[in-house]
Amino acid sequence: MDDFEKKIPKIVAKQKEFFNTNKTLSIDFRLKALMRLKNAIIRYEDELTDALKEDLGRDSLAAYFCDVGSLILEINETMKGLRKWARTEVHFSGLVCFPSVLTKVYKMPYGTTLIISPFNFPILLSLGVLTASIAGGNTAVIKASSKSPNCTALMQKIIKEIFPMKYVTVIGGGHDVADCLLTQKFDKIFYTGSPRVGVHVLEEAAKNLTPVALELGGETGNWCVIRKDADIKDAARKIAFFKALNSGQICININQVAVAKEVANEFVVELKRAYLKQLGNSPLFNSEYPKLINERAYDKCEKDVSDYKDRVYFGGHGNKETLRFEPTIIFPVDIDEAIVNRELFNPILPVVTYKDSEIDKLLKTINSREKGLAFYLFTKDIPWAEKTMRRLQFGGGCINEVCLHMMVKGVPFNGVGHSGMGAYHGEWGFREFTYPKSVLMGQNIFNLSLREHPHNRKWKEIAIHLFER
Repeated sequence: MDDFEKKIPKIVAKQKEFFNTNKTLSIDFRLKALMRLKNAIIRYEDELTDALKEDLGRDSLAAYFCDVGSLILEINETMKGLRKWARTEVHFSGLVCFPSVLTKVYKMPYGTTLIISPFNFPILLSLGVLTASIAGGNTAVIKASSKSPNCTALMQKIIKEIFPMKYVTVIGGGHDVADCLLTQKFDKIFYTGSPRVGVHVLEEAAKNLTPVALELGGETGNWCVIRKDADIKDAARKIAFFKALNSGQICININQVAVAKEVANEFVVELKRAYLKQLGNSPLFNSEYPKLINERAYDKCEKDVSDYKDRVYFGGHGNKETLRFEPTIIFPVDIDEAIVNRELFNPILPVVTYKDSEIDKLLKTINSREKGLAFYLFTKDIPWAEKTMRRLQFGGGCINEVCLHMMVKGVPFNGVGHSGMGAYHGEWGFREFTYPKSVLMGQNIFNLSLREHPHNRKWKEIAIHLFER
């Protein structure tokens, strides 16, 4: 038996034992834990940005903006709101319950939680979720990605330094470790990753009836739609930034763009110009441009470009030694081609064209496919855009902007269908890691015998009909 197969059950048992001491029920205990986590992140800022550089090729500004700084903001929001979120609710029980007229709703932690995090934002999507788990009053085991080993090792060091293993711990390793963890009886599982693995997590969790939150990428990709009335230069600038960010390895990133034929040529010209302005003539030698996570991801990207080499409008080259691949525009692409019917998770951007007069047909096709994690829309017709956003199904998105919806405090981040279930960030994360427990406050005076036998009393019939109308 492998060593981790012996250790993991013991870790889970110790965490369950610690949870049962009720120490994590204290709001002060949780706030102190969050402060320790925040202080450690600030203390290890340089090491964290260095680890992100090693694993993903991120420059220090992108590393801070996307992982470290965003994590600090998440902790700050949680600490500020926690007492209010955790407050016991008091409800009027109703006359039918008289004289027991008060019912309380307690916000209860699930217990011992499992957090399975991905490689693309290894710090934020591990410790950001941990923030919600701690806020809810849980203990936590984090299974961090083996694809970002430097970040995983550093998180192990940080968490070991500030928390005992019986409260929070970080475990590395591959799929075998994750599968071993999934056999344990956790009280809540939070998984971020692909829909394919999400199905496996649900299957394993179902064996113990464990509640699960899933944050997944779009099975058929996140769409961006550009109408003919859009500010094309503005759209191109924002899309170029977003598609280059983390080399396209972002669950909410644009997978493909649908551009009105009337402005399609103008758009690809402006997009190319935006890439060159932001990354220079040689992105492969730009130290600010991130790399793909491993050779497998690089090979997959290279094959996709090779399959469409006759339609590469811009980019199309890579360096396997550095794992960098240029932002690549493939134009034009039909809406039914394979490359726009699956998540890419790389810097390739297929551009589909459509007649602006047939926008409803395009949206119907998009909505008939698996629900995306994000959707982006560029147009000057804001009333139409808002109406469109209300009727399409996806996790979240922007009108005339990209990605920033997930930076807004107080709103949820979530998917739907194949892009996930459950929500988090701020109070939504607290809700995800707690469950409501209703307790009626009974009275032993002025009790009416309405519910008791005998029932064949006219006054009881009148009273019940009166109270339950």
